[in-house]
Amino acid sequence: MYKKADREQLSVEEFFLPFGGQLSADNRWVKLAQVMPRDTVEDIYAEKFKNDTEGGNVPIPARVAFGALKIKAEEAFTDERTLLFATENPYAQYFLGFREFQIKPPFDLSMMVHFRKRFTAEDIAKINEELYRRTHPPKNPPEGGGTGGNKGTLVLDATVAPADIRYPTDLSLLNECRENQERIIGELSRRAKRKGRVLAYQRKKAHAKYLKVAKQKKARKSAIKRACREQAEYLEKNIETIDTLVVALGAEALSERQLQRLEVIETVLRQQKEHLANPQKAIENRIVSLRQPFVRPIVRGKAGRPTEFGQKLAFSVVDGFTFIDVQSFDNFNEGITLIASAEKFYARHGCWPEAILADKIYRTKDNRAFCKEHRIRLSGPRLGRPKQAKSRRIGSRPTATAATATSSKAATASPNGDMAWAAFSPISRIPLKPKPLCPCSP
Repeated sequence: MYKKADREQLSVEEFFLPFGGQLSADNRWVKLAQVMPRDTVEDIYAEKFKNDTEGGNVPIPARVAFGALKIKAEEAFTDERTLLFATENPYAQYFLGFREFQIKPPFDLSMMVHFRKRFTAEDIAKINEELYRRTHPPKNPPEGGGTGGNKGTLVLDATVAPADIRYPTDLSLLNECRENQERIIGELSRRAKRKGRVLAYQRKKAHAKYLKVAKQKKARKSAIKRACREQAEYLEKNIETIDTLVVALGAEALSERQLQRLEVIETVLRQQKEHLANPQKAIENRIVSLRQPFVRPIVRGKAGRPTEFGQKLAFSVVDGFTFIDVQSFDNFNEGITLIASAEKFYARHGCWPEAILADKIYRTKDNRAFCKEHRIRLSGPRLGRPKQAKSRRIGSRPTATAATATSSKAATASPNGDMAWAAFSPISRIPLKPKPLCPCSP
């Protein structure tokens, strides 16, 4: 049973330091602790404990659980580094809700896994919305409408959070599946007390064929395709061996984790066989990691990194706060999130944004119509052919016809040709002497 702790924030003066001194009120962790929505964090955390009976281990407070996740995300730490930071830093312990500095670790390292399960992505978004609401109260909507009601700027963009996986190749993925199958076969054969050769092939030869191609700096496509086909054949043989052992030992011989791993391996085998049969055909929900089968390749088309592997995020930025509007491991068109993001902006502020700054992919016909209806300025040029720029030449050169006319007038006005030097060539601007009027003239 979880009991909610005191929601009042301890002042800086009340935090006890055994080695003397006092915390600074200008520290970033102290400022963040003052605005943190502790009541919202407590309510979300308490809902995850369904057991109302008293007794058992006392749960770790909500501020410690959420604060550890905040420190990890803010500093981009690992779980080990997060625990070390919370143990050594008095400002971190003040942020976690402690009343005095303690030398021992505030929690066990394995609890970081449970903290992530307690706070889902929806819970983090709810806490973020509450934090923004308290620091930015909504504005009253304008009376009578009009363009004066649109205030603020909404920035929209999308990115991919890279997953911690090895860069996937078809050959390495098939080899990893084969090695996992061999470990499962070894465990089952020991239980069945089978002696002698268990696999339907020689393990060393299969591994040597993989290394022969994998160690090449630039292997030929035909060699890679041949090696993938060989590894796929090994997977099919291992599936038959596992089925035989399961029949002998019973269905309970495999654990739930092994069943999930074998299911993923069969999916990888089916996808790779489809790819070998038709390389040009796109594979739906393609698996690129055996340990993280939910990760998908996200084609971005950027220079140097055309394909990324991780979770795609569509986010909006308002007054320095970043809100994640859509997140998914499957690729999606971020242009469809503009209307939803603008409606969330209206729910927070009570008015529509004055301008939306977004990439070209957001400037669809529906989004433009939505922005025009609500008098929102959307960044970027208009649809259609751009207008031609007007020429602004100052002192343009005279044409050949005008120059010839000027030369004729000058020659007619001065028989002696004194005024003829006023005529210039339109190309070289070199003064030209006109021809004499009389053949006998010098």
